[in-house]
Amino acid sequence: MNIIFLTLYRIEDIEERKLYPDLMRKFRDEGHQVYIVTPCERRLGLETNLIENKGVHILNVKTLNIQKTNVVEKGLGTLLLESQYKAAIKKYLGNIKFDLITYSTPPITFTNVVTYLKKKNPQAITYLQLKDIFPQNAVDIGMFGEKSIFNWYFRRKEKALYKVSDYIGCMSPANVEFVLKHNPEVDASNVEVAPNSIELIEKKYAEGQERAEWFYIRKKYDLPTDKPIFIYGGNLGKPQGIDYLVKCLEANKERMDCYFVVVGSGTDYNLISDWYGKNKGKNVKLMSFLPKEDYDMLVRYCDVGLIFLDHRFTIPNYPSRLLSYLENKMPVICATDVNTDIGKIAEENGYGYWCESVKPEDFTALVDKVLAADRKAMGEKGYQFLKENYLVEHTYNAIMKHFA
Repeated sequence: MNIIFLTLYRIEDIEERKLYPDLMRKFRDEGHQVYIVTPCERRLGLETNLIENKGVHILNVKTLNIQKTNVVEKGLGTLLLESQYKAAIKKYLGNIKFDLITYSTPPITFTNVVTYLKKKNPQAITYLQLKDIFPQNAVDIGMFGEKSIFNWYFRRKEKALYKVSDYIGCMSPANVEFVLKHNPEVDASNVEVAPNSIELIEKKYAEGQERAEWFYIRKKYDLPTDKPIFIYGGNLGKPQGIDYLVKCLEANKERMDCYFVVVGSGTDYNLISDWYGKNKGKNVKLMSFLPKEDYDMLVRYCDVGLIFLDHRFTIPNYPSRLLSYLENKMPVICATDVNTDIGKIAEENGYGYWCESVKPEDFTALVDKVLAADRKAMGEKGYQFLKENYLVEHTYNAIMKHFA
């Protein structure tokens, strides 16, 4: 089959180990022709171009800067994406007959592109990979009001995208429930779980190698070798409730029985960096950036994974950073809103604990709990759950069953 994938995520190398490249490699390896349409932001200084990368066709579309830029350019760039993608597809891929048109949120502004592709390929299946329920997530954390013109406009865009989608793949059961509850016009039989997933690479070590590597990583980042390390890695923005994360670190900064590592960047990075500047030498390490390979190596030799979400969310977010924790056999602590099921699933399957992200003492209680638990057994349960639910073949099969 010929497959086209529209994404806001920048894909340069199909072999990189990340959410969308992992899935697209699966389609390639199953014998399909894969075409990825991805942004090429103006900061890169490149024109729109089509390349082949290890058996996958990548259409790089010149856009405004839409990541790590000011609000005005980000907003304008997002609105222009649709026309820019459509023009590039017409020029470079106009003669190709597609069997599957798949696309991910964010953004929710691909409707016209999908409609164009569907009109040209009436036999094709359109499949939305729903990773972000916008604009409600923005309303939840106060980016704009529920009765604002912005919410009205983007809500229309959201409903239009659902309407043009033959199937909607959600990250978890709670996401399915939310979509159907708030969009009764959507046919329930067309909404399903198609989870965040990864390609699992089994790690093999010579005798003594893993221990030596563990010791090297701990020393490289000046981390203790005599206590468990809790790690948070990822975006440090308003969705993650960084003010609550800082309160949790403050509440636990005098502990001698564990250590905390935070790696990431984002709009609220200053909240944690300001706190860290006053508390260096305590049991916390803050790093603003690590290359993907270095981060993956660091996670491998930590002990407990942390997930934070703002308590105000009414939408059930399901952060993909969970996958790297499970892959590395780490138990998790989820401090989130009450609507996501990420903590519920972790507790029900024995690989983690949950609290609402309101009171720091609730987080502290979970730190105590996981320190007293059999972390190795919890990590093995999480690893097994990953293998049974969150591998690329699970998402691939969820999509491909509609062609049976």
